[in-house]
Amino acid sequence: MALLTYQDARPWAKSIAVKVASGAMPPWHADPSHGEFLNDRRLADADKETILKWANGGAPEGNPNDLPPAPKYADGWQIGQPDVIFALTEDYPVPASGTIEYKYFEVPTNFTEDQWVQAFEVRPGDRSVVHHVIVFAKPPSRPAPADGSATPAANSQGEGSRAPRKPGPFTFAPGMQEPKDEAVSAAKRAPHNDRPAPKEGIGAFVAAFAPGQAVRTYAEGTAIKIPKGSTLVFQMHYTASGKDTTDRSKIGMVFAKQPPRTEVMVAALQNANFTLPAGASDVKIDAEMTVNQDLTIWSMLPHTHVRGRQWHLEATYPDGRTETILDVPRYDFNWQTDYVFKQPLGLPKGTKIRTSAWYDNSTANKSNPDPTAGC
Repeated sequence: MALLTYQDARPWAKSIAVKVASGAMPPWHADPSHGEFLNDRRLADADKETILKWANGGAPEGNPNDLPPAPKYADGWQIGQPDVIFALTEDYPVPASGTIEYKYFEVPTNFTEDQWVQAFEVRPGDRSVVHHVIVFAKPPSRPAPADGSATPAANSQGEGSRAPRKPGPFTFAPGMQEPKDEAVSAAKRAPHNDRPAPKEGIGAFVAAFAPGQAVRTYAEGTAIKIPKGSTLVFQMHYTASGKDTTDRSKIGMVFAKQPPRTEVMVAALQNANFTLPAGASDVKIDAEMTVNQDLTIWSMLPHTHVRGRQWHLEATYPDGRTETILDVPRYDFNWQTDYVFKQPLGLPKGTKIRTSAWYDNSTANKSNPDPTAGC
């Protein structure tokens, strides 16, 4: 609902005052005692006072001549007119009920050269059923050798003509992988899933949508790379809404004017090896990774489903110091935020990053779809 005009806002004056006074609006859930963020939406005390004074004083219109120009949007795109737009190639039917496995849709880019994404915006086709969207870029397959021979494999000692694999930028703590369950795995594959993940993989992260977070513009001189010839893979998480519908989500991209000084890469730190007992109100789940090289963290986006209620992220440096880098005491699934550090966080090699998430699977959680179910 837009509140661009006085006529839009006046009927909601009382509600606006209540939400502003309580801090519920604008939505911001990070503890201000830990870190400063470029996208901090909180109002200054003086701004709050102005709004409350207006609402409690009868919400007068004021002089229309004092209005600033109304913002202009390019066909609704918050990032301005995208350089390119990609959409699912079909109106995918989403059923009214039932559990829906993740669906994967491949969309060719037809890029003839590498592209650098400076900004993106993901727009769900039907927000009522789109739980999240993650867009990946799958590079083209490597051509087979002209003589038809296979690439030589290394022997059991790791020796051979193949170059040794370089270690990745992170080492993840053991025991966080999802336990193997053939029934669960089978449900994700064809023929049980009509849009399974590509067998050759889904590629690297490009962009995402979750409620409250659909847009990201990267700092000048930084961007995400999409190699030429890549295919976009849309990972769609649908949730049934009680009625049949269709979805055709899309992404808009703005390209950097020139190759950046720094390539942005996105990594997921997650622990998939846990269960929530039915009715449990306070379940803490930890995840940890170690940084294998000096790097800079630009932002962090905590993500849990509707049973999540709190997040805490900390860094332990090689010298033994531990620092809270983000604390979200009141996580809200409907207002997920990519917290962008005002001063990017430089982490030396050997730093450990630990996340803790708390879940409420009890009847006290009003968003809980079924407190009687363990999950």
